[in-house]
Amino acid sequence: MKIVHYSEVEAKDADEGASKLKVRWLITKEMGAENFAMRLFEIEPGGFSPFHSHPWEHEVFILEGKGVVIGAAEERSFKPGDTIFIPPDEKHQFRNNGSETLKFLCLIPYKNK
Repeated sequence: MKIVHYSEVEAKDADEGASKLKVRWLITKEMGAENFAMRLFEIEPGGFSPFHSHPWEHEVFILEGKGVVIGAAEERSFKPGDTIFIPPDEKHQFRNNGSETLKFLCLIPYKNK
C-alpha cells in the first residue's frame, strides 16, 4: 500500500497543443500499478488540453472548477462532481471557461498505452 499527498507529486507542463495546463501523475507503473494510471489535471482559467484522440478510454471525475469538454460532434458543460467517459479514438478537448482553476482526475489503462 502507498499513500502520497498530491502536492508531493510534481506538476508538469502538458504536451504541445495545450495552454495553461499542468498534470500530476499520481499513480503509475513505477508505484506498482500495472493496469491503470491516475492523473490530476489542473487547467488555469482560459486554458485547455490539446484537441486529440488516442486508442484508449478516459474516465474523468471533476473535482473543482467548471468548463466544457469538446468532442467531434458536440460540446458539453461540466461542473464539480460530474463524471465524463471518453471512448477510445474519440477526439476530445477540455477547456476551462470559468474563473478558477479547473481540477479533475483522469484514469487511463496501461494496456493500450
